[in-house]
Amino acid sequence: MTGLTPYDRCAQDAAASVIASYSTSFALATRLLGPRVRTHVRSVYALVRVADEIVDGAAARKGVSPEAQRALLDAFEAETHAAVERRFSTDLVIHAFALAAAECGIGADLTRPFFASMRTDLERTRHDATSHEEYVYGSAEVVGLMCLQVFVNAGRAFPVDPDPGLVEGARRLGAAFQDVNFLRDLADDRGRLGRDYLGIGEGGTDERATRAAVLARIDADLDVAATAISGLPADCRRAVTTAHGLFAELAHRLREDAGDVRVSVPTPVKATIAAKAFAGVPPRRSGT
Repeated sequence: MTGLTPYDRCAQDAAASVIASYSTSFALATRLLGPRVRTHVRSVYALVRVADEIVDGAAARKGVSPEAQRALLDAFEAETHAAVERRFSTDLVIHAFALAAAECGIGADLTRPFFASMRTDLERTRHDATSHEEYVYGSAEVVGLMCLQVFVNAGRAFPVDPDPGLVEGARRLGAAFQDVNFLRDLADDRGRLGRDYLGIGEGGTDERATRAAVLARIDADLDVAATAISGLPADCRRAVTTAHGLFAELAHRLREDAGDVRVSVPTPVKATIAAKAFAGVPPRRSGT
């Protein structure tokens, strides 16, 4: 981006710092993004991360009540929408997001469903198939769509609509990521938060059958996403292929290990996945 003020750069640095503090996998993938898009993608994820902490993490650990969390989330959403309109916020993470949104055409059609899903975490503890679908759309699929807006539009004078095939791929990749996280965090969601996003045991089904169905859904979503990745701009493909590969590996490990220990990908395996993506190896498909 040209014409950035020192405040703009400070905000973007703050957003990058947020992401670096949370996810080694995401930090690895973003390093493979081209400079045209890298900063804006980090800004999108920083906003998502802070909103998630309001309803799931830091706020609760500090003893903030659910009612106060709701008020904080409402204020965070209101400031986000206002900042996108005026292109300024005193909140550095929101300011960085507003820069990305303004350049890349990220509108309220994507941010409102996201905040609606975050609000659901304060209102609902158990999901059925319908509420799961709605929650995943807002919490994950629209995040993929925000990133797609960045991939397609960063550096353009005026944003354009992405190809429908890329839209489908972004949604399916986001859904796969979320379902993998639900399975990884099943014990913590149950024990610490009292939540069930997957309907484990719903309608008389047992946990083994539900896990199998979720993993099959993840495989299908990852396969659709893999097909779409080749249509992304060249400076995005390596990073998205790496992220796809990391979650495909997590899905494989979740299929092999149904215990209560949170499944992770060892660092050497992460490095191999990233190296293959950097070399141009196509995304992994289910069954391989």
